[in-house]
Amino acid sequence: MAEQEQGFVIRDRRASGGDEAAPATASTTHEAQPAAAVTTESAQSAPSPPVTFSSFVISLGSSSLMLMGEQFDPQQPAMPVNLPQAKEIIDLLSVLEDKTNGNLTADEQTVLRDMLYALRMKYVTLASPK
Repeated sequence: MAEQEQGFVIRDRRASGGDEAAPATASTTHEAQPAAAVTTESAQSAPSPPVTFSSFVISLGSSSLMLMGEQFDPQQPAMPVNLPQAKEIIDLLSVLEDKTNGNLTADEQTVLRDMLYALRMKYVTLASPK
């Protein structure tokens, strides 16, 4: 007679910090539940706004500004200035502007153009010798 396969137990330790053994969340003899089936309360409580082209551009621009020393939350420590990485994001937005030319709405084009202008001006100010 063939030997019976041993099952395995999946324990979700995220809520407890992983220090102590949590009760088993699933037990099976052949296959586990997909990771997407396991959800947390924080993901269910507040739905995030949909990602739009404008929000994507603003997110990249905010990252570049933070890399240039902007501090959006005064209670958080400032990030160290990293001009090469900030320039990389600016260049990425420039490529995005070239590749989307003629395919954006007027509002999306304005957001991208204005963000690039602001980022370039700040970068030139910081990168120029004093």
